[in-house]
Amino acid sequence: MNVLSPSSYGDLMTVRVRFAPSPTGYLHVGGARTALFNWLYARKTGGVHVLRIEDTDRQRSTEAHTQVILDGLRWLGVEWDEGPYFQGAYGDRHRADAERLLAEGKAYRCFCTSDDLDAQRKAMAGMKTAFRYDGRCGRLPADEVAARVAAGTPSAIRFRMPQGEIAWDDAVHGRISFQGHDLDDLVILRSDHTPIYNLAVVSDDIEMRITHVIRGDDHVSNTPKQIALYRALGHEPPVFAHVPMILGDDGKKLSKRHGATAVGDYQDKGIFPAAMRNFLALLGWSPGGDREIMSEAELIEAFSLEGIQKKPAVFDTAKLEWMNGQYLSQRSAEELLAPTERELERMGVATGGRDLRPFIDAVKARSRTILNIAEQVAVRLDASRVVRDEKGEKLAAKLGPAFDANLGLVAGALEAIPAGEWNSERILADVKALAEARGAKLGDLMQPVRVVLTGSTVSEPVNDLLVVIGREESLGRIRATIA
Repeated sequence: MNVLSPSSYGDLMTVRVRFAPSPTGYLHVGGARTALFNWLYARKTGGVHVLRIEDTDRQRSTEAHTQVILDGLRWLGVEWDEGPYFQGAYGDRHRADAERLLAEGKAYRCFCTSDDLDAQRKAMAGMKTAFRYDGRCGRLPADEVAARVAAGTPSAIRFRMPQGEIAWDDAVHGRISFQGHDLDDLVILRSDHTPIYNLAVVSDDIEMRITHVIRGDDHVSNTPKQIALYRALGHEPPVFAHVPMILGDDGKKLSKRHGATAVGDYQDKGIFPAAMRNFLALLGWSPGGDREIMSEAELIEAFSLEGIQKKPAVFDTAKLEWMNGQYLSQRSAEELLAPTERELERMGVATGGRDLRPFIDAVKARSRTILNIAEQVAVRLDASRVVRDEKGEKLAAKLGPAFDANLGLVAGALEAIPAGEWNSERILADVKALAEARGAKLGDLMQPVRVVLTGSTVSEPVNDLLVVIGREESLGRIRATIA
């Protein structure tokens, strides 16, 4: 656990941003994008990226969730310059700030019980406005407050929300304004002396000298409260940049019903970190122009808060997989070998000690992820994994008896090729000669072979496919089909 002292922080002129997740679950793509934007801005400005784990929710926060978040950030390549700092370590400072506000008359003790608050809610049930605490405890005489404290009556501490306009120039949305009289006198310290989120965040951001707060726009409603707390504690607030939410393809907030939302899920699917980073960066931010594939250095160079879009972004899984395919195509079979082997092992596919690099080279052009590669390699290694897709079945039905007949003709030509001459050029030449002799189309002879070997009507050239799978295995699959 890292605990900061004032001397630990940098120059006041240095840009300091923070990513502050709660360790109550996995690192979802929205949080990952927020972390990425903070990291990009720090790198662009020569600033500092701080990681703070906001673990004040003791019931839901776990070390396992913390580790998942750290692992997800590391996998994504979003490193931090300071931290991780754990918010729970600063409870004494949070309480001291609350007591200071109380002593200065900027906060007051609230003795209202949960039953009292429920009664207030019921009284306001017929009104069209949201529940707002009526501030009754803030009007108690000082001697009555002292008497209740002396008697041991439990009390929380509420912040007196200042009246008038509370506004800021948001780096994404422009001017945003609230009226203080529309906001609750918020609890900043519970009756059990644990701090509330808004106070803890402000106290930590002040102490850590955070200059820019880049976060989701679901926090916009918290910002006027936090600005008021900053000023009550004698500090000017940082620059705020509220990033629009991420939507699913149905226009609704991204959630588990849209499929994978955890960064770890995409890692498991074989998405490259660089591709995920590239995709997330362009999810609600534009570098200008029509660039899509951008290196880390290019992203850093182009990034600006002004480029963040005001409208929600749509998470397009197909676009992510396409982008991943662009990164995958740039990798050699050697680079893809280890992750492919790991995926095949996970799938329970025995490789028999075979060199998988020719298999990878054969399929990578049609693959979008490592999982895609492994699935296609598995089919070429193990005949039991061949399952005909819809197009394969349609081809067999269209050709009818000619499907097996053509397979038999090709099998005869292939069996005549000696093992030592089993290569792509010889296979193609012999099957072409067969097609010419029979007055048949080359595709009518080759396509059934492709379907038998892969289950699909799409693959590498069939002559290359036969070489990759091998002579005996290929002939065995064909003969088993027409037996």
